[in-house]
Amino acid sequence: MTRRSGRLQKRSENAPRQKSKVPKQNNRKKVQPLSKLQCEKNQLVLEGNVDPCTHIEASEKEVMMDFNEPISSALASGNSLVRPSPLPLLRWGSPEDVWVKMVSREQNYRHSKNFMQKHPNIQPRMRSILLDWLIEVSEAYTLHRQTFYLAQDYFDRFMLTQSNIEKGMLQLIGITCLFIASKMEEACPPKLSQMAYVTAGTYYEDEILQMELIILKALSWNLCPETAVSWLKLYFQMASMSTNSDLLEPQFPQEAYVQMTRLLDLCILNINSLDFQYRVLAASVLCHFIKQEMVEKVTGLSKDATQPCVNWMAPFVESVGWFGRPTLKDFDRIKTEDRHNIQTHTDYMTMLPLLVCGEYLNTVKEEKK
Repeated sequence: MTRRSGRLQKRSENAPRQKSKVPKQNNRKKVQPLSKLQCEKNQLVLEGNVDPCTHIEASEKEVMMDFNEPISSALASGNSLVRPSPLPLLRWGSPEDVWVKMVSREQNYRHSKNFMQKHPNIQPRMRSILLDWLIEVSEAYTLHRQTFYLAQDYFDRFMLTQSNIEKGMLQLIGITCLFIASKMEEACPPKLSQMAYVTAGTYYEDEILQMELIILKALSWNLCPETAVSWLKLYFQMASMSTNSDLLEPQFPQEAYVQMTRLLDLCILNINSLDFQYRVLAASVLCHFIKQEMVEKVTGLSKDATQPCVNWMAPFVESVGWFGRPTLKDFDRIKTEDRHNIQTHTDYMTMLPLLVCGEYLNTVKEEKK
């Protein structure tokens, strides 16, 4: 149920981007990107002669589903997708059909924190720093939340297909993922030159274009996942709907939604968030804001399905609480009714050390019991 902001708004409405200070990130040492990704091999990839994806063992392969399969066949297959649809009646389609396709997409787009094992020179904190910087860039260019979360998904899935990537390559991969995501989601995405600019001269336009082709081939051009924020928005919309209202017409309070997304942002920066499906992660965020009965109703997930993630998320909730409530920001040429959808940045890297301290204190308390 991706909002696809670029297809719902006129190009003229969001054409000029807000003029704000764009965060540059400059590496001390200039890295030649293609040499770090095994230039010879990747040249074959660009020419279409080599498949850049690594082979995944059979036990890790995703559950594939035929989207053309009749809904009755899918429900009769005994698959885990067979839960009754929590979607309300839709004027434009079958809620059961829509729900099955959404959840099956979750199965098809795999992510895993195990990619760290394939990159010994990369630490989890490096991923956190990179994603935090991409959030900054997203706010500077007034990109939508969905754009950032698409970039995060592309990055994690791409890293799962590669091995032995050096830490100096992360910025190039990250900004390229954001470049691809902005072209997927935004009505007026930032120009290539703007994406190169925020790297402070570390990478050039042609290098981003080369990396774009490598990433697209590695992902097999599968660029439309249901992200964590798209699940959260859908859940909160259903929880806020009145009788006979339209699912596509926003009805939730913007302030509460911004609170939820800040918690989700902090969680997604942590590598352990990849232990959970995006829909479970989003449902767990919702559990900290509304009653459990309503969460189960709008997500189709039982308490047993979400409880491990809810418990894991508890220190994040505490860390976010120390910084008070976030405020809605106004952006030039962004309508008031759309401002909550713009990705905003806060001091997430300060929250993470506090989070570690909170986890330590909780562990000590548990040991004393």
